[in-house]
Amino acid sequence: MPEDVKAHITGVVFQITSKAGDTVAEGDPVIVLESMKMEIPVEAPRAGVVREIKVAEGQTVQEGDTVAVID
Repeated sequence: MPEDVKAHITGVVFQITSKAGDTVAEGDPVIVLESMKMEIPVEAPRAGVVREIKVAEGQTVQEGDTVAVID
């Protein structure tokens, strides 16, 4: 069952570290946000396959926004 990966802080997408089709383990970084000059990884909430990345590098996201979907 698909699960949303959500930003836990407002920031700018600094780096996308996974792509659709990648297998990730629980806790693996999916994207990295930059906020207040700090790099903060957004981690996979569980193991699975990245179904979709919903953001682009340089995009601003708000806390709670879905940044990826894992199957």
